[in-house]
Amino acid sequence: MTDAIGRTVMPSPYVRRRRLAAEIRKLRESRGLTTDGLAQLMYYSRTKISRLENAQGRPDLAEIMNMLNILEITGSEYDRLLKLAHEAAQKGWWDRYGVSMGARQRLYADLEYSANSVRDYNQTAMPAVLQAPQFISALVELDECQGRLNYVPERMAEARMRRQRELLRPDGPSYETVLDECVLHRLVVPPQAMIAQLHHMIRVVSEQDRIAIRVLLHDTGIPGGFLPQSSFYLYTFAEPGDSPMAVVDTVTTDLVLTQRGEVERYTAMYDRLREAALSREDSLAFLERVANRRANGTGSGT
Repeated sequence: MTDAIGRTVMPSPYVRRRRLAAEIRKLRESRGLTTDGLAQLMYYSRTKISRLENAQGRPDLAEIMNMLNILEITGSEYDRLLKLAHEAAQKGWWDRYGVSMGARQRLYADLEYSANSVRDYNQTAMPAVLQAPQFISALVELDECQGRLNYVPERMAEARMRRQRELLRPDGPSYETVLDECVLHRLVVPPQAMIAQLHHMIRVVSEQDRIAIRVLLHDTGIPGGFLPQSSFYLYTFAEPGDSPMAVVDTVTTDLVLTQRGEVERYTAMYDRLREAALSREDSLAFLERVANRRANGTGSGT
């Protein structure tokens, strides 16, 4: 894959691992093999096969070649699967940070890098790829109140700003977020940190036509179904074989959904939220008013 200025841009290794996992499972089942049966043929543990079929970790190319040979895969099919495995094994800029930026942020960075579009609903937090440095520091302090950190704050902040630069690169994905108004009022950070964050988002969105924020006012009804139970993210990719994906945010982990029906359900929910939210222009004006009132010490009312 090449970008708008001729650079080689790799596909998402995580998305490729999911595709490779599905292909391995299909090959195994087409030959009437159980996970244990394939493991015995390869002299591997059942756990290793299960990890491959669940896209857990980067695949070893030598092991994939061995598997294809044992399953008697040849010709163009062999070449296709080996290419897929090679792409799944690639490392991105986020891998240089290791555990210091946190596993969840590495997943988001991976998906964002080769996405065609990113849409999300933020129910309890500011969109991570649009955060200002001062605001990130305030979030770290909040996180420290909840216990021991599982990342290095400085490296996490550095990685988050790198994600923002990647989002804003000339060939970056389109990005739209529906931001629940309650985040502006209920997230307890120093006033100056919130003001800096609001001004930062206004500036970025104003300068980038493919970036949008839509504020969902707290007293707005959302017709057509139940309310969302958590924040979530939607990704589409340029290559037809890379299916749309939804990632649902929970307190301790992220739930990755790739089944068409599940993704479509979250997409429909997003469309309802988007329809109920303010327009892009009205959202920027609303955020400007909130920032001004915070700066004047008169609260954050509408």
